[in-house]
Amino acid sequence: MFSTFILLLSAAAAAVAGPIQPRAARTSPPPGCLVVGGSGQYRTVQSAVDALSKTSTSPQCIFIYRGTYREQVYIPQLKSPLSVYGETTDTSHYWANTVTITQGRSQDDSPNNDATATLRAHTPDLKVYNINFVNTRGKGSQALALSAQKDRQGYYACQFKGFQDTVYANDGTQVYARSYIEGATDFIFGQRGKAWFDGVDIAVVAASTGYITANGRDSSSNPSYFVINRSSITARQGDVVNRGAYYLGRPWRAFARVVFQDTFMTNVVNSAGWAIWNNGDPRTSNVEFDEYRNLGEGANGARANFARKLSSPVRIETVLGNDYRSWVDTSYLS
Repeated sequence: MFSTFILLLSAAAAAVAGPIQPRAARTSPPPGCLVVGGSGQYRTVQSAVDALSKTSTSPQCIFIYRGTYREQVYIPQLKSPLSVYGETTDTSHYWANTVTITQGRSQDDSPNNDATATLRAHTPDLKVYNINFVNTRGKGSQALALSAQKDRQGYYACQFKGFQDTVYANDGTQVYARSYIEGATDFIFGQRGKAWFDGVDIAVVAASTGYITANGRDSSSNPSYFVINRSSITARQGDVVNRGAYYLGRPWRAFARVVFQDTFMTNVVNSAGWAIWNNGDPRTSNVEFDEYRNLGEGANGARANFARKLSSPVRIETVLGNDYRSWVDTSYLS
């Protein structure tokens, strides 16, 4: 995906996100981590999560050796910070990831969105590195790769793959950096989350019509805010997606707030940019659908009359707070 993007638009990519420098490999566990797979004590990710201390306030960590883990992982609220690392030969991006966690739950067989997720993240102060999260359900039902439900969560060099409702940035402050998010319908969504997406490759799959975001902010006092910064929007590698098939977002609730800024958009993005929720139920009366200095063919066109062009970019502090450096791994930011 990204290699194709670079070949076609290397100059634009450099202007948007800047060069990414390779980093050292992470092929063995950091000191003190619980170890999954390989020569480790735990055979499943969930068994390592279950072995974490629920009372300690000292940082804890889990390291996962290469492999495909067919399971759903639930991380309950802990009193400590937690870091989860996947084995990789290059920690700088998702390209070299060797760990995949996959399953196929959906609302066909689960009571709510959260219950479908491959990773159900219910603890604050969580950092996740170099892991691919996949929901294999496909078209037809809500089926999450990630359900992020607490404050100060960071996802670095990860992949999230699904079709409908892939990433549920639902509550708390979150950052997604140098990662990959794939889907077709409302696949970046949430109700109260404040999420900063930085240097993310957004890949849309073959579909007649699709929507990238569906923000559920339901009032002016709801803090929810999605900003997609210095990222890219392209068709998934190998998929044929019609020109204009995708919208940047539609409002799950009437106060939806989403910004795309300094982001490269191919012609898969519709010239209107943004869509109503449904015919007869537009939900656009109080939306904040904004753009700033986007690039590419998909950034052009007469946008919907309820969208705006900004004169300056949104600052990360506006979304994550002035203290974001205390919990974000800023080495992954563009």
